[in-house]
Amino acid sequence: MPKPAFDDEEEDDTYLRGGAVAAKELLALRVGLVLCFAVALSASIAVMGGRACRASVYDPTAVPWAELGSDLDAFVASCNCAPILVRLSWHDSGTFKKEDSSGGSRGAQRFVEGEATHGANNGLSVARGLLQPYKEKYPSVSYADLWAFAATRAIKVAGGPQVRFRAGRTDIVSAASCVEEGRLPDGALGAPHIRSVFHRMGFDDAEIVALSGGHTLGGCHADRSSWAGPWTDTPLRFDNRYFELLLECEWTQRTSAKGAPVWLCEQYPDLMMLPTDHALVTDAALRPHTERFASEGAAFATEFAAAFQKLQENGHPDLVDIL
Repeated sequence: MPKPAFDDEEEDDTYLRGGAVAAKELLALRVGLVLCFAVALSASIAVMGGRACRASVYDPTAVPWAELGSDLDAFVASCNCAPILVRLSWHDSGTFKKEDSSGGSRGAQRFVEGEATHGANNGLSVARGLLQPYKEKYPSVSYADLWAFAATRAIKVAGGPQVRFRAGRTDIVSAASCVEEGRLPDGALGAPHIRSVFHRMGFDDAEIVALSGGHTLGGCHADRSSWAGPWTDTPLRFDNRYFELLLECEWTQRTSAKGAPVWLCEQYPDLMMLPTDHALVTDAALRPHTERFASEGAAFATEFAAAFQKLQENGHPDLVDIL
């Protein structure tokens, strides 16, 4: 049985050592997801049937988007699950390859085989399960559109920018259409790696840094990765705190409990940064964007919204406005 987010064995020692604000937000995240996890657990069975689906014509204009959006807003606010919903959409979209237009947001993780088994997607069965009741209530929406739409609503509920959403992403019909493992970022690597991943999708350095700012939400979990801990002391709030901390702290490289490189800060012992995060301050071309976003929260919000829209829309040239 998978565990809900922030329910790791190391949680009490790892997460709740910081200040009162961090502890309060982390506790809210933990309690909210525990309450919602029963829904995710039962619903995840419906998501991952492992069978090929019948192809059909998808009409995004038939979806009652306003009602779906209102339902998602209320759910995210009550469940404190914005971080994992953003991650689901990011990982569904972040497989895109500009060279041949393969990958991208296609609802590929809903099969037992294929992308759901990729290491980078560990734990996302929780997110898929959380959204399954909305697929059942609004069956006319594609999984790819639902996951993308839920992420944009989650970002807004968390205090972030309004990401423009356009609909029309069609789902793949079987795991045979999944892409190979290795297209998503590996947190243990540095700037050359993240450039190869993001350049493959068509992003420049400024967009790389902006999208990396998604780590202003949530954290890593010991049951799903080689790391444990949040990136910021406000993991439920979308702001530019991630960039402030990258520059404010004197980060020291250590080794995680699972043997992976990690960067820790004595001033904030409950926080951590991955090598891909730390690269944003050590790489000469990435650092100026990090500094700009740390000092200009509005610029970060604007550029993140544009880059996240591009991420979600890659490979889908015929999307339509729906709200």
